[in-house]
Amino acid sequence: MNLNFELPAAQRSAFKPADGEEIRYCSPCDIGTDGKLTHDRYLVVTDTRLLVISGTTVETELQLSDITYLKCDPLVNNGLLVAKTVQNPEEHILARFTMKHVSRVAFVAKGALLLRDGIKKQVISREYDKTCPICGRALRGTRECPKCSHKPSVLWKFFKLCGAYKLWLFIIALLMVGVAAVQLLVPKIQQVFIDDYLKPGRGGWAEIGVYAVIMIGVTAVTILLHVLRYWMCISMGTKMSMDLRAMLYKKIQMLSLSFIQDRRPGELMNRIVDDTRQVRRFMEEAFAGMFSCLISMVSVVIVMMTMDWKLTLMSVIFVPIALGISVSFWRNIHRRFHMQWHRFDKTNSGLQDILSGMRVVKSFGTEEQETENFKKLTGEFAKIQERNEVFWASLFPLISFVMGLGVYVVTYFGGLGVLEDRFTVGQLQQFINYTWMLYGPLGWMTFLPRMITQLMTSLERIYDVMDEEPLIRDRENAKDIDLKGEVEFKDVTFGYRSYEPVLEKINLKVKPGEMIGLVGASGTGKSTLINLIMRLYEVDDGHLLIDGTDINDLQIEKYHSQIGVVLQENFLFAGTIYNNLKFAKPDATEEEIIMAAKMANAHDFIVKTPDGYNTYVGEHGYSLSGGERQRLAIARAILNKPRLLILDEATSALDTESEYLIQKALERLTANCTTFAIAHRLSTLKDADRLVVIDGHRIAEVGTHNELMEQKGIYYKLVTAQLQMQALKPEAAGEQAAG
Repeated sequence: MNLNFELPAAQRSAFKPADGEEIRYCSPCDIGTDGKLTHDRYLVVTDTRLLVISGTTVETELQLSDITYLKCDPLVNNGLLVAKTVQNPEEHILARFTMKHVSRVAFVAKGALLLRDGIKKQVISREYDKTCPICGRALRGTRECPKCSHKPSVLWKFFKLCGAYKLWLFIIALLMVGVAAVQLLVPKIQQVFIDDYLKPGRGGWAEIGVYAVIMIGVTAVTILLHVLRYWMCISMGTKMSMDLRAMLYKKIQMLSLSFIQDRRPGELMNRIVDDTRQVRRFMEEAFAGMFSCLISMVSVVIVMMTMDWKLTLMSVIFVPIALGISVSFWRNIHRRFHMQWHRFDKTNSGLQDILSGMRVVKSFGTEEQETENFKKLTGEFAKIQERNEVFWASLFPLISFVMGLGVYVVTYFGGLGVLEDRFTVGQLQQFINYTWMLYGPLGWMTFLPRMITQLMTSLERIYDVMDEEPLIRDRENAKDIDLKGEVEFKDVTFGYRSYEPVLEKINLKVKPGEMIGLVGASGTGKSTLINLIMRLYEVDDGHLLIDGTDINDLQIEKYHSQIGVVLQENFLFAGTIYNNLKFAKPDATEEEIIMAAKMANAHDFIVKTPDGYNTYVGEHGYSLSGGERQRLAIARAILNKPRLLILDEATSALDTESEYLIQKALERLTANCTTFAIAHRLSTLKDADRLVVIDGHRIAEVGTHNELMEQKGIYYKLVTAQLQMQALKPEAAGEQAAG
């Protein structure tokens, strides 16, 4: 995301910098003081000042050293930049802007506060713009604007991809030259036959038989060349599509979780499956045909020029008109297909949501409602698709009619040439055939903008993912260490959105082997804390140290191989129990897997299933009970022999027997590793070495269960509230029994 826009000339004239003063950040603030949209209002931050410039007037000017408070405050469809200063300790509004600039202003405010504190570090935004900074269009599924993107760069990447198939391309090129040569030969054979053998007394049945044999042979060769060319194109297209699909899938696996969560699953599936299929279709249906048409057209024009250059010029007079019509509609076609692809993504994502949540749909009896919602999605997609097809069906006949006029011109003036004895009938027929050979490819090439647009749209979406750099990746000389389990937070601040910090100034040191219970109301940042420990996200400010080493300096794969995770809703893949357990350690032996299952109290129920460890559990493991899935998740974590263990509501919503078995399994699992446990049922955390209470996005209390109960603070109130709730349950049950 751009944090330093070029200040327009009018605003620059109002900005009068001191000696050596530079603009460090510059962001549009597109809502004026009257509440209306404006395009001439900017927030400017220099090394020493913060200014709000509107047109040629400086509305607000503050010295950074006078600012005591500065924050971007998101509202409904707009945001505010509010501040407090030494002179004005009350919170007041500096600027107002639409939602597309909220993240940008939040980063600028952060940069201003760093400069105020004497920190010259430049703030860099890892987020990306939702609208095109050039034309202002909303970006739908790509980071580059379809209108303003540099298409040659995408095409260049495509050509580089084709470079891996040089031998295939060479063979296809030879076949295309062969097809063009045979096609040029056919009209000449027909001209000789008409002029030399169809005249009375010039030919007999023998000559006609020879001509028929020659034409059958030429046709057979043409069909063979076409079949070979088409087979080569299909093979190459399929191979390219397969390679692209594998590259794209691997890239998505490498990308950060924030990128994956920023896109709907259906959209990513379409890029892997459908967009790569568009590349295959282009290679099969258009690539070879495109160059074959060019070769044929150039060859035909050369032959026609040698026969009669004046008639040739007459025949091609309508070609520029047809090309002009195609080019004029190019942008329109591109925009239409982008809208169609975007709507297709939305439809696919909606379908996946419904299928994944079918249990919830049936539980609430909303089948009819979801059917109507899906019909609405498919209806919108069908409407856009229909408009695009009607548009294309109207454009193609227009271009075909314009190009067909050239054939009539050749027929008329060529016929006059025959009457004047400048041409023979055979030569006229030959010339007309060449004209059709010229306009036939041209007619086919009127479809080319559509096919190229589909290809470009798909390539933009593919390379939008391929060009994405993962936020979480190994640094140069990343350290490969065996964990001991010491974890330390130093002034850690983090937010999923730049303007909404979830954790602020977190300081905590955990010793190896210590068990930490994380306590707090929903939304205070407990899960976010463990997400940072698992390195699913990077901290915005501060440092997270593992065994005294910054977590960002650790080798990711090695670090993750030493972490165990047991969540409230553990994901099981569609497959066997054995493969789900082996997921944590692909090279695990059968003995190790069975031992892990026994330690997790899972072995007994596994052997009672129809096929034991080879029992198929179905998608998400829904064929198993919640307690069984949880014990498999614990076994999977045990198999990894973790040094850091994450427990997120691992025993919630389970029956007493399942909870007892899981608690026993967790005791074995936590014996020799550093553990971070989240549980709303606070009784499960009373044996933790320390409890960390998070409130207001900060650490509010730290201590053992007894220490925190004596303090009678937040933790005491939470425990008391839970005890009161439990006391009410027997009373309610007694009242029901009495009733």
